[in-house]
Amino acid sequence: MSGGVDSSVAAALLVEQGYEVIGMMMRLWSEESDSCSTHNRCCTPEQLNDARRIADKLGIPFYVLDTQEVFRNTIVEFFIDQHRQAFTPNPCIECNRHIRFNWLLNNALALDADYLATGHYARVMLGSDGVYQLRAGVDDSKDQSYVLSVLRQEHLKQVMFPIGEYPKSEVREIAARFGLPTASKKDSQDLCFLGDGDYRRFLRDYAPEVMEPGPIVLKNGQIVGEHQGLANYTIGQRKGLNISYSEPLYVIGTNPYRNALIVGIADDLGKDHLTAKRVTWVNDQNVPTAPFRAEVKIRYKAKSMPAWITPLPEDRIAVKFDHPLRDITPGQGAVIYHGDQCLGGGIIERDSDATVETPVSQVNVTLV
Repeated sequence: MSGGVDSSVAAALLVEQGYEVIGMMMRLWSEESDSCSTHNRCCTPEQLNDARRIADKLGIPFYVLDTQEVFRNTIVEFFIDQHRQAFTPNPCIECNRHIRFNWLLNNALALDADYLATGHYARVMLGSDGVYQLRAGVDDSKDQSYVLSVLRQEHLKQVMFPIGEYPKSEVREIAARFGLPTASKKDSQDLCFLGDGDYRRFLRDYAPEVMEPGPIVLKNGQIVGEHQGLANYTIGQRKGLNISYSEPLYVIGTNPYRNALIVGIADDLGKDHLTAKRVTWVNDQNVPTAPFRAEVKIRYKAKSMPAWITPLPEDRIAVKFDHPLRDITPGQGAVIYHGDQCLGGGIIERDSDATVETPVSQVNVTLV
């Protein structure tokens, strides 16, 4: 229970259905800063009070778990380390992998719970073959199966997503029907551990080295400008480069070994392929071994695009899209779907041509 409307309604629905429900909230790590809020956005005093009020109204016990250390060591350090390597991570995927469906699940099971229920917009179904399926929530605009793609059979048999069958508007109506004070509460959007929502400020404070200026280069090594820290830029970005060139330039990659931002013209931007590592299959009892057709989503809010998926050794996949995509970003999740069924996913790797470990000082370049 986070104190928000989604987890509140999830708890209320389960109580209504006759389950014995225990409310649990995780106290997550937050910054100690004079310049911004010092509370994690998922567990502010207001959120904690709201969760307690909901639990009291529903007549269920409520516990707070101190998760600060494990969250800092796994999620916050992961976020910082990925930016040091010039990746653009999705911490929510890692939080579900390590915190919610490992740390929290194990704590729930220690209380003799049969299931861990959360307020995610997704669905779990048991197929006729006895295999659990992870399916998208019915509300396309709120579906969270993308960040749940790390779940396997051992998790799905022990988790419940009570609001996955409802659109967000109906979830708020249900909250109002139960008389829950969170019915009109706004959704939280930013990364929970950022006190002010500014990840660039956070990285300047906790990993200033990722904000070191460096060269902006074309694919041929020609220097065309200077960037202000690789963490300030994303694939496909055009604004803020401050480059005078014969054609508009876009960010097409990074090279952390040279601290170089790689740019190119619009024709250089799209790619029809990617490789992904740390691949998790929802049906981990029957992992694909041959190429197959499916759809792949490269960002949380992206549309699933048709592609060929080829399994590779060491929990990797190669993806070949039918058409080039502009915003394939190393560090983001590549999540595989068959219709509304999530088959699994991995983390997008950097192209090999952007990982040559050669300092800029040893590269022949032309100054412009």
